[in-house]
Amino acid sequence: MKIDVFQDTVCPWCRVGQAHLFKALEQFQQEPVEVRYHAFLLDATTPPEGRPMSTLVERLGGQARVDEMHARVCQIGEACGVDFQFEKIDHIPNTIRSHELIKLAPADLQEAVVQELHDAYFSRGEDIGDIKVLLEVARCVGLDTQVVQNGLLHEEKRAEVLEDLQFARDAGISGVPFFIFEGKYALSGAQPVEVFVQVLEQIAVGNVLE
Repeated sequence: MKIDVFQDTVCPWCRVGQAHLFKALEQFQQEPVEVRYHAFLLDATTPPEGRPMSTLVERLGGQARVDEMHARVCQIGEACGVDFQFEKIDHIPNTIRSHELIKLAPADLQEAVVQELHDAYFSRGEDIGDIKVLLEVARCVGLDTQVVQNGLLHEEKRAEVLEDLQFARDAGISGVPFFIFEGKYALSGAQPVEVFVQVLEQIAVGNVLE
């Protein structure tokens, strides 16, 4: 079974949704599963250098509102074993290069890259738009940092990232995480583990409403 995951590397609900998906996959034994990652930008207007977190606070209606949202994410994240340290985040990066890094990795290491990007941003508050941070992520998962650096500087995977973004627009994907199973069954949002299990099992036996 193939699962295509559209996500942004600074999206907390993407981290939760992917954690739920992989917990569901631990319970799903009917057939092998291939997870493929695709780029989505929560804010396509973010400049290359990123912007201060304060701009998001203003956009979302003030610090109290943001704190409330973060508290909810932290509660759900704790329940599924993922860590959020929002107080360490003072910068919103442009995530294009982080998506390029995912695509520079071989398929069997892409999940590790995504996890390390999430750890860098959500747990350590690092700027994952900074090439030095991305090279450290690459090193941590065992990638050749010289190859990665060349790939990022020469934008070797930029066309693939832009292709993902265009596909999302054409498909009407307006929010993430967004999951596509077997190229035709869609599931939106950070659904509970049991929902993912149900969807996986229904698809495996062909019992899905078109």
